[in-house]
Amino acid sequence: MRTHKVEVGNVTRELPVVPVAPGVSVALFNMLGDTEVTEAAGRELARLLPPEVDVLVTPEVKALGLAHVISRETGKPYVVIRKTQKPYMVDPVAREVVSITTGKPQLLVLDGFDVPKIRGHKVAIVDDVVSSGGTLNSLRQIIEEVGGEVAAVVAVFTEGQERPEVTALGHLPLYT
Repeated sequence: MRTHKVEVGNVTRELPVVPVAPGVSVALFNMLGDTEVTEAAGRELARLLPPEVDVLVTPEVKALGLAHVISRETGKPYVVIRKTQKPYMVDPVAREVVSITTGKPQLLVLDGFDVPKIRGHKVAIVDDVVSSGGTLNSLRQIIEEVGGEVAAVVAVFTEGQERPEVTALGHLPLYT
């Protein structure tokens, strides 16, 4: 199998190159269950976080551990935007997005209970990989709708086209 070598802090990984659409493959970066990479990435990104950031916002699942490490390192709280609406949510704010890795529409949902944690605050969006920007744009819309200001976007990697608005530790190519 074809691989792509990456370094995250002092940790090296060989990422498998996998197809995600006809004629398009990516170097699959999956932090879930990789404590060493998550810790290294979180420490590095915490150092790069602008001091004016009040709160971190992350989409559910793959970047959750990363947000936790950055929160621990900086003392800044984090909010998780879920991928499903739960019955206990009060006045949820939702957006639909199509991510390159899912290839189909998915929901991003902010629980109304978390709105006060964002409203009037400077927010850093935390993600594992920013590729097409679909998830990033939906997160930004939700944050701005509830009165937060996106002050930074941090990710372990950008992918495909360059994303100057994202502070990342590295860049992954798209394979065609």
